Amino acid sequence: MSGPHLLPLLGDPPPERRDAARNREALLTAAQELVDACGVDHVTMEAVAARAGVGKGTVFRRFESREGLMAALLDFSESAWQAAVISGPPPLGPGADPLERLLAFGRSRLESTLRHQELIRAAGRAGSRSYAVWSFTAMHVRYLLDELGVQGDLPLLATALLAPLELPILEQQLSVEGFPLERVVHGWVDLVERVLRPPGD
Repeated sequence: MSGPHLLPLLGDPPPERRDAARNREALLTAAQELVDACGVDHVTMEAVAARAGVGKGTVFRRFESREGLMAALLDFSESAWQAAVISGPPPLGPGADPLERLLAFGRSRLESTLRHQELIRAAGRAGSRSYAVWSFTAMHVRYLLDELGVQGDLPLLATALLAPLELPILEQQLSVEGFPLERVVHGWVDLVERVLRPPGD
């Protein structure tokens, strides 16, 4: 097994025509520029349309709602991160020991979640990260656990490792309970070590 790849998943929409894909990317690029300049709360469908030089109806036809736009932008922002996991430099990318890659993955995923937390909230029901994104991360963690020779139910163990890196749990720990970020990171590393520990040890 060579690791996860960005492949179409069951239930994904059919591939877009090249011109439609270009138009979609132009709209998402405009939205990202507005996020960078003004913050997520100030990004409206009208502002994106104006920035991209199209009518507001074009943006609504493409994304249906602001939540839909935010969810698409969230997925768009994941593409560079996924590329780094698949083919970027180690230890996040290939070439490092599987344990180094797993620990680098956890740190990177946690940082990505916190960096995009406003976007995740704005995506609402339409976002939280899409099924395709979740499938990619789960497949990657299962692959690394298998490389490390971990025994047990790998899909469920991968879910146990991924859950603490998602926004609702991070918000509970960092904002509600007031844990310092360093404690959360160390706790995740401890969880990894426990998952890797052979049964009976």
